[in-house]
Amino acid sequence: MIVCPNCKHGNPDGAMNCEACYTALPATQACPTCGASMRVDATFCGQCGHNLKAMESKAPILLSGPAVSPTEPVNVVLPPTVLTIPVAELVENPVVELADLATIEPDLTVLPIGKEIETPSVSIPVEPFPVTTLPLERNVTVTQVITQIQIAAHQLLHIQTNTSLEIPPQLQIVHIGKPNDQIPPDIDVSGFPSAEVVSRIHANIRVEGETYYIEDIGSANGTYINHNILPKGNRHLLRTGDRIGLGKGDLVTFIFQ
Repeated sequence: MIVCPNCKHGNPDGAMNCEACYTALPATQACPTCGASMRVDATFCGQCGHNLKAMESKAPILLSGPAVSPTEPVNVVLPPTVLTIPVAELVENPVVELADLATIEPDLTVLPIGKEIETPSVSIPVEPFPVTTLPLERNVTVTQVITQIQIAAHQLLHIQTNTSLEIPPQLQIVHIGKPNDQIPPDIDVSGFPSAEVVSRIHANIRVEGETYYIEDIGSANGTYINHNILPKGNRHLLRTGDRIGLGKGDLVTFIFQ
């Protein structure tokens, strides 16, 4: 994700311009440790904290010392080990005694059979997950609950007629236009005044989780966001109160709610 330096909007990796304000985005690179995307002038990785400048500032240090002949013996000190002998082996080989093992291997730690090793326990506090509830009256039905949830759905308010059109919540791509044989509109504006300025395949609203985007898909008279033309091929992050004009002259206008 690339954060816009102007409006702090999070853009997808590889984006050249900000989706919200069209500001040119800085170049990015991948963290050599975790692979997260970051700016090329970053000093530390914002995901894993890796110091990106450490390899540039630190040069390898070569230590000189006496040469070791490959034929000379080298003393290697191994850490103490733990040996566990199964009960069956002790029964089959009664000659093996714990005292003899300790004598042969003085650094060997022998655990008595059947003895439990106590390990420290760690308690990690877990914060309760926040749950959002809707204020409901007693003896409500499932239909009433669904109705309250649907009230929070996003809508387009047609300014000229003061008519609200609900954006279908179950669709990821919502087509706006007029009836046609190629892509039937999910939001049909053919019944509104001055609908002749709207193309049959005019614009799309893309839903990504709780985020809504709008893009012009080749309309004849263009799509305007807050009186500014939306370039074809670009998409705009919709915010509550944004003014959407379909076609020139501000004749078919909606408010995103």
